[in-house]
Amino acid sequence: MTEFGDFISALGEFGLYQKLLVLLISISLLLNPFQMIGQVFMVLDEPHHCNTSWILAIGPNLTEEEQLNLTLPRDADGAYEQCSMYSPVDWDLDSIVAYGLNATEKCSSGWVYPSAQAPSLLTEFDLVCDRKDLIDISQSIYMLGLLLGSIIFGPLSDRIGRRPVFLICMLIRVLFGVGIAFVPHFYVYMAFRCVVGTAEAGIMIIALVLATEWVGVSHRSKAVLISHCCFAIGQTILAGLSYGIHNWRLLQIAGSAPVFALFFYIWVFPESARWLVIKGRIEEAKKVLQKAASINKRTIPPQLLEQLKPETQPKPGSTLDLFRKKHLRKVTLVMTCTWFADSLVYYGLSLNVSGFGLDVYLTQLAFGGVELPARFSCIFLLQWFGRKKIQAILLLLSGLMCLIIIGIPKDQPMVTTILATTGKFTATASFSTSYVYSAELFPTVIRQTGVGLCSMSARLAGIIAPLMLLLERYHPSIPMAVFGSVAVVAGLLCFLLPETRGTDLADDMGLEDIKGTAPQTSNRSLETLSKTGTTEVGVDLEKDNHEFSESK
Repeated sequence: MTEFGDFISALGEFGLYQKLLVLLISISLLLNPFQMIGQVFMVLDEPHHCNTSWILAIGPNLTEEEQLNLTLPRDADGAYEQCSMYSPVDWDLDSIVAYGLNATEKCSSGWVYPSAQAPSLLTEFDLVCDRKDLIDISQSIYMLGLLLGSIIFGPLSDRIGRRPVFLICMLIRVLFGVGIAFVPHFYVYMAFRCVVGTAEAGIMIIALVLATEWVGVSHRSKAVLISHCCFAIGQTILAGLSYGIHNWRLLQIAGSAPVFALFFYIWVFPESARWLVIKGRIEEAKKVLQKAASINKRTIPPQLLEQLKPETQPKPGSTLDLFRKKHLRKVTLVMTCTWFADSLVYYGLSLNVSGFGLDVYLTQLAFGGVELPARFSCIFLLQWFGRKKIQAILLLLSGLMCLIIIGIPKDQPMVTTILATTGKFTATASFSTSYVYSAELFPTVIRQTGVGLCSMSARLAGIIAPLMLLLERYHPSIPMAVFGSVAVVAGLLCFLLPETRGTDLADDMGLEDIKGTAPQTSNRSLETLSKTGTTEVGVDLEKDNHEFSESK
């Protein structure tokens, strides 16, 4: 029976059509970092104190310094308290000056931000003192949206198609993204952010699926890598955008409205020919394939098109199957911990970009810059040293960077930032390695379920990471200690896994060891795939690859 890969080979594995598709996908991913990390630049710390204008009714001629001196207590360093004030009294001004005020209370009339130049999210919604926790809670709500989006839009794209789901997600992202700039209340802001998160998850899922379903095996890693790198480029753009625009509402519009320029996707964005074949829409699939071949200046033989038949998809295993056999149970538990640690460190560092002491914009520029070499380097590292060692070492290095940061004095922000940037590099490379390693460890019949479970673990860590930053109130070292410890433990657990470089993919769950056997002539080895540039995905089977990509 003719495989779908034969049609991709006939029309060209990575011709002009596929390059244009990857370009469309990459453009859509450029603004993803803004929605994911942009809030960090809207809530930068601002000096503030309680609003004590009540005393001006008693002494309207008081200078600002006199007003603050009479109504605000001072901390141990002699500075005015930011979150407390003296309780208002009905005395006359002379009595207040003569006897002073002693009873204190929390700010009851809002706050004043003396040095604020443009309205930020922090100053407009008073995200200080007791309300400061809402900043990290809001980020966790966004991460929850990513989790919900993965659950909703992955299966939905299987049901109604990749193209309509992608366009729906793009529309939701731009409408709610721009709508955030006009919200009147912070809780509405959080709700809108959650909706944007669900749309972002759908876009990322469909982007990866289309980048792999339309491209031939030997070029698949290139297509995926290009789209991933655009996310890194978007992070560097975020640094410049946030540096130039300080009004948070204008910044939100600048980071969301450009998606309106992509309205032409309605006419040019293609459906997956493979999905059309799976759904039995053969005539539509033929038209799409012929159009792609025409743009690539290739011709699909008519006799080959006549062999295009609906494909039957094997029923995937259940989640319980991952825990029934000892070797699968070990792989599942270790890889779930690995993905959790990857995500915890990655988002823990990314969302704490303002906490390392150096200029926040330069730090974000460095964080975005290291992602490009991190994603490129892991391809070669996996070929040279194998999966297990690289996965373990990258996690251990990520954890060690976080733990070392704890011991760096606060007056050494440059050292702290260099360590954090190194940790971001290793965490990014570790994340990319996990995608490859997981696809090779789980057998074919359970691969989609296994990688999907790992992905949910990563989303859970993304929700927890911002909340961990709240523990700084008890001790500044706690978040980094948790990030580092989890990564180190996960890195050590990786040594329990088998090496998969140069072995065949396991097809069923009957293997007692997932190491596999020496490559057979009937199956192409992963070592060969690595040499042809498919390490990023690590799967040569068309059916399995599209299922794995959706799980991401």
